[in-house]
Amino acid sequence: MPELVRIQALADDPRLGDYANLTDVALRRRLEPAGGLYIAEGAKVLRRALAAGHEPRSVLVLESSIDEVKAALGDRGTTVFAGDDAALQSVAGFPVHRGVLAAMHRPALRDAAELLARARTVVILEDLVEHANVGAAFRSAAALGADAVLVTPRCADPLYRRSVKVGMGAVFQVPWTRIPWPGGFQLVRDAGLHLAALALAEDAVELDAFAASAPPRVAILLGTEGAGLSATAIGAADTVVRIEMSGGVDSLNVAAASAVALHAIRRRAS
Repeated sequence: MPELVRIQALADDPRLGDYANLTDVALRRRLEPAGGLYIAEGAKVLRRALAAGHEPRSVLVLESSIDEVKAALGDRGTTVFAGDDAALQSVAGFPVHRGVLAAMHRPALRDAAELLARARTVVILEDLVEHANVGAAFRSAAALGADAVLVTPRCADPLYRRSVKVGMGAVFQVPWTRIPWPGGFQLVRDAGLHLAALALAEDAVELDAFAASAPPRVAILLGTEGAGLSATAIGAADTVVRIEMSGGVDSLNVAAASAVALHAIRRRAS
């Protein structure tokens, strides 16, 4: 059964180090992957992580959330640190409005070839740096039927707590992994998928036209928030695709673009 430990403000238990300074994004990006942990924020996200087979090292909760968290943990022998608002804020460095932070063991990355073997629709995120956009792209992938998400080495961590929160835990639902880049192009081609790059280019095909006759298996390439896809990615694509805009707007936010593209591709199969 979970072990309950009540804490006070400015608690100095070394086991609480997993939750310290969570507002320092650079620090978390360095330590989470290397330390084999990630932070799940909120009871709903914790439940989704547990349902996906992820295991917690400990949980930090508001007193009011103890029963809900213990019910979610079941018979896991996990330490549950509980305290009031002041105690949790003194540890994490910010108000824990959702009442739950869980230090989760990071699972091993999946094999890319295995994920691609049967996938019909894949999303590839090239070097996205905003955690919120990564989370939103995963949410779109889950909602609109993508079979897998591939992220490049410089892409923000899909398991960073803000990514997970914005994505409502979709990262636990959609199979994903990191791939070498730009060598990952060949992995996708070898699996038989058509590479469709979303980019503004003179020779780009309108999304509706592409979706109307799209190949049965497609990998949608999406680029970083500022510059978009790299020239290498655009050059390697089988088709360059653009979303038709109006109102003087030249492009959508990358997460919004992923939703529009996935919806169009999904209509192909209906």
